[in-house]
Amino acid sequence: MTNTRRALRIQISQPAAIVALGQPDVNLHPSLAEVYERVEAARQRVGDRLPGVLRDLSTNGAFVAAEPLPLLSRVSLNFELEDHGSVEALGWVLWRRTGDCTLPRDDGSSVLLPRGFGVLFEAIPLEARLIIQRMVERAAAISA
Repeated sequence: MTNTRRALRIQISQPAAIVALGQPDVNLHPSLAEVYERVEAARQRVGDRLPGVLRDLSTNGAFVAAEPLPLLSRVSLNFELEDHGSVEALGWVLWRRTGDCTLPRDDGSSVLLPRGFGVLFEAIPLEARLIIQRMVERAAAISA
């Protein structure tokens, strides 16, 4: 398998608290409302709180091993980062695995991919993003 992601990522195992959010309604002038479109966040699970584990992390997003949320759910993720402390990030669920699956590797072994979802960060503190970048660069240097 080739990695086609834009941002390098690191494998981690960090507990996270997830809250499914909605998005605020927008009151538009009637002239603008006629021509305005936007992506709407999923509303099915708004307010639900669930535990999860960050399994990989990049400056752009994360994979969360947890009960899968609906696609396009807007979420708040709270997790700890070394050398920083608590981080609160907002993001969107762009993909999900509804169950665990096992994939074969070229060497004959296999890898278990847990159920969960991929989050694209909408907002994360700049300092946290910089720390994640340093963590990814360190991991890349070690594996090189």
